[in-house]
Amino acid sequence: MPRVNAICCIGAGYVGGPTCAVIALKCPHIRVTIVDLNQARIDAWNSPDFHLPIYEPGLDDVVRKARGRNLFFSTDVDKGIREADLIFVSVNTPTKKSGVGAGFAADLNYVELATRRIAATATSSKIVVEKSTVPCRTAESMRTILDANSKLNARFDILSNPEFLAEGTAIKDLLAPDRVLIGSLQTPEGKEASEALCEVYQNWVPNEKILTVGLWSSELTKLAANAMLAQRISSINALSAICEATGANIAEVAHSIGQDSRIGPKFLRASVGFGGSCFQKDILNLVYLSESLNLKEVAEYWKQVVTMNEYQKRRFSKRVVDTLFNTITGKRIAVLGFAFKADTGDTRESAAITLIRDFQAEKALVNIYDPQVEHNQIWADLNEASPATPLATIQRQVSISSSALEACRNADAVVVATEWAEFKTIDWKAVYAGMNKPAFIFDGRLLVDAEELAAIGFKVTVIGRGERL
Repeated sequence: MPRVNAICCIGAGYVGGPTCAVIALKCPHIRVTIVDLNQARIDAWNSPDFHLPIYEPGLDDVVRKARGRNLFFSTDVDKGIREADLIFVSVNTPTKKSGVGAGFAADLNYVELATRRIAATATSSKIVVEKSTVPCRTAESMRTILDANSKLNARFDILSNPEFLAEGTAIKDLLAPDRVLIGSLQTPEGKEASEALCEVYQNWVPNEKILTVGLWSSELTKLAANAMLAQRISSINALSAICEATGANIAEVAHSIGQDSRIGPKFLRASVGFGGSCFQKDILNLVYLSESLNLKEVAEYWKQVVTMNEYQKRRFSKRVVDTLFNTITGKRIAVLGFAFKADTGDTRESAAITLIRDFQAEKALVNIYDPQVEHNQIWADLNEASPATPLATIQRQVSISSSALEACRNADAVVVATEWAEFKTIDWKAVYAGMNKPAFIFDGRLLVDAEELAAIGFKVTVIGRGERL
């Protein structure tokens, strides 16, 4: 069995960075190099003050302990490939925006470019590991490219090792994973490569939590896991609409459902909608795969999960308008939170982006506050959401505040869009005093104490509750 002494990770993003930092921490005998062509990103990973390009609780502690010892960040991709025994391919696989499968299929351009770079650069045999979320049987394409372009004496074994990280708890998930999944071809060479990667994880993961399966099963499992989680969110959000129409309370319904041991309580928290880089992308990928396999009914089933998510966002923004006397033109809306969830700086597919775009269309003025998201990221996201509107025009309607209290000053309504813990402890009496009256609050995350806020004087609307407090 080949022993892994050096690892290269192509891609220094949300998956590759934290994953390989933890591997370096737990495997001090393995040299781990994370490479990326983005100089600014690598500079941030190497920054003296550890101002890392990714916000993730606990990540800076891991990097502090391992960087410079056996963890390195570099833009020298070729050197990293040449020196590695095992290479993680952890590049972006966004949903295609044009061409065949646009809006559904994964764009594998970066995966192919990375694969071709490996083939062109490697002078010895390598284990190549898919870390990016990819469609089923992507490894087949990678193998074809590698075999067609490899040098003499350089052979490649391909593994699938999908990540199951939740942003905000990624380091905890990596240190104590529910499972580590490794897929390989069921050949002697494939199983040997799988064993080599197993040996890396065995440095801290119990053997019973390392699952070895077929290559195609591993690729499909990642899509299936995210689809199932997103399905639960859309299911509880669909029920939240019924609760609002009937006077039931979704928090009570969800708690009661979750007490059933067959169902359990996780992912049953109603909200303004799921976001992040994975859920929507992976479901759409599954839809495209199903359609390409002529499984129309299967495709329609999974497509409905995304349809419900978009409906939930539209429904929430409409409820804001309806409650504010059917118009928000010229009114100031404070949006608390811009990240797609708490404890991350990631804004991809964030519900806040959709809400703010809807408020802009209604000619409202919007104040945004988020404790972690960089201002330039907010402007880039809003610009992308409204491509026909110049950024200067957006900035006349939207402003970014330095605190929640500042965002709420002179506002007509407050919208809680991200469940940051600090929003629970805001001085709501001070917020109320500084707002226009009547002062409205819309809780899209089941975060605030609605009765307490109503006692202060707020008109409170909570997602999944029919009565307005």
